[in-house]
Amino acid sequence: MAAQGASLQNYNNQLISCLEELKDHRTSLDTQIEKEMGEKSAIEREISELTARLSQINESLSKKLITKQEYDKAISETEGAYLKILESSQTLLHVLKRETVNLSRQ
Repeated sequence: MAAQGASLQNYNNQLISCLEELKDHRTSLDTQIEKEMGEKSAIEREISELTARLSQINESLSKKLITKQEYDKAISETEGAYLKILESSQTLLHVLKRETVNLSRQ
């Protein structure tokens, strides 16, 4: 009977040891979970901040692209008008030279 009691005590000690080992593993896992939850929260905050910043940049970029198109249009129209002025000036100079020659002959 004493041998059975010793076996029972040995099983009990092993059971308690295994239970303590499981608890230690759980505590370690809890620590890892808390750490990763903290990292997750930090990354989510960063993503939120970056998403807001991206939205601001997209809005600013959109406005600047529209303004650039307006500049391109104004430049194109101005260059077209300037070319017409040059052509008119060339025609006027040609007419003036012809009239000068005609007046000189008289």
